[in-house]
Amino acid sequence: MRTLEQWFDEYAVSHQNPKNKAIHYICVPAIYFSIVGLLMSIPSDFISNTLKLNAPVLENWAAVVLIFVLLFYLRLSVTMALKIAVFSAICLIVNYYIGQVLPLWIFSIGVFIIAWIGQFYGHNIEGKKPSFLKDLQFLMIGPAWVVENLFSRK
Repeated sequence: MRTLEQWFDEYAVSHQNPKNKAIHYICVPAIYFSIVGLLMSIPSDFISNTLKLNAPVLENWAAVVLIFVLLFYLRLSVTMALKIAVFSAICLIVNYYIGQVLPLWIFSIGVFIIAWIGQFYGHNIEGKKPSFLKDLQFLMIGPAWVVENLFSRK
């Protein structure tokens, strides 16, 4: 099993151009955020009726899926899992409130499409293919790489 640093080193190979990196710092969190929103948009009566938490932010498919996402990060790093957990909680809360004002699924699809266009534009600038075309696990490494690069003290 690769370490988080090994994943980061391999991911960084196709993320050297400063413009591509800047685009990723915006688009990767936007994609993560939009996926949380899309998952929250799936009807979740089963979860609500089963859990009965009286916490709509947690009674949805996004919260269930994020448990497994956090397990993935926990395998690699407790610290990274905590950072992603904080970001995930912010995504859940903000998406909940957006859903009170707008149709969340429509908003999330819009963000998702725009962010992926940005990602592919960034890779066009870079001149290298996205890492996930080599290994789908890089779709999970991208958010951790952004968190690490934006908030590390290096």
